[in-house]
Amino acid sequence: MRPAWRNCAREYTVSDNTDPDCSPAMPRIALNATVPDAMEGLRLDQALAELFPEYSRSRLTGWLKAGEVLVDGLMLKPRTRVAGGEQIEIEVDLAPVERDQPSDLGLDILFQDADLIIVNKPAGLVVHPGAGNPDGTLVNGLLHQFPELDLLPRAGLIHRIDKDTSGLLVVARNLESHTELVRAMAERTISRTYRAVCHGALTGGGTIDAPTGRHPKDRLRMTVRPDGRPSVTHYRIHARFAAVTAIDVTLETGRTHQIRVHFAHQRHPLVGDGLYGGRRRIPPGGNENLNQLLTEFPRQALHAMALSFAHPRNGEPVAVSAPLPSDMVQLEKALQDLES
Repeated sequence: MRPAWRNCAREYTVSDNTDPDCSPAMPRIALNATVPDAMEGLRLDQALAELFPEYSRSRLTGWLKAGEVLVDGLMLKPRTRVAGGEQIEIEVDLAPVERDQPSDLGLDILFQDADLIIVNKPAGLVVHPGAGNPDGTLVNGLLHQFPELDLLPRAGLIHRIDKDTSGLLVVARNLESHTELVRAMAERTISRTYRAVCHGALTGGGTIDAPTGRHPKDRLRMTVRPDGRPSVTHYRIHARFAAVTAIDVTLETGRTHQIRVHFAHQRHPLVGDGLYGGRRRIPPGGNENLNQLLTEFPRQALHAMALSFAHPRNGEPVAVSAPLPSDMVQLEKALQDLES
């Protein structure tokens, strides 16, 4: 099994380069890490991407090519293979990371202070700009409402959810908070709870502990595989319906498509999941309204409904919840009506 590297030793400090007699300069950051022995044989640019996942690979490669990355005191090329044990030092002035155009999307901000933001993302909204989605993403909307995020890695986003998953995301507003929140995510002290509706009649809660990785033939999909990354999902029953179950899910790890992959692997795919769910299923005895909802539900029935963690500056508890979106409310009501 490929080892997990998130617990490797690393440091992250920030200094303020502001000159009182000039306009404010960009913040300066210093990153330090030791390459774990388990990374032996990886390209240097790949190792950096694993050590500093909060920065894009293109940004890290740019620093490498500019000579801003020292490996045991030497400037090396991105394709150099690491042996394990090397000392990584990066010290740079942090120029704007996201150069995407701000867009007024009217984002639903449920919490904000000087250090962080919690946004309730609607289903259908892409998180990051990319191929096919150069504009109109969550990042563009955040940059419109909070221009200072232009200086932060990935516009301050600490984690992400799929385009067609709705719900909560936490965003840092400054480098100090970003550092602490990234550390909290890596140490699994940010609690994330989801509501999902899956096919089948689950009899009770439990834990799915199954490593996941990229599908060997379909690069768009993830799958359970013995050489995948450790992936753990906890769940409990919220409500049982005819051949469908509403569940509350808590993530111990946060792998790509983890909830969708785990429940599809258990033969309980999420309602509406076109990638992992197979053909649409109709429960016996369903009425016309419910049957139509289940066959035409436009996305995976998955909503990130709660976040809780210690505030990055003062350690006080932060707990935010987001109500179910209208499509999932309508689905659960139709299921309840069938039971009554």
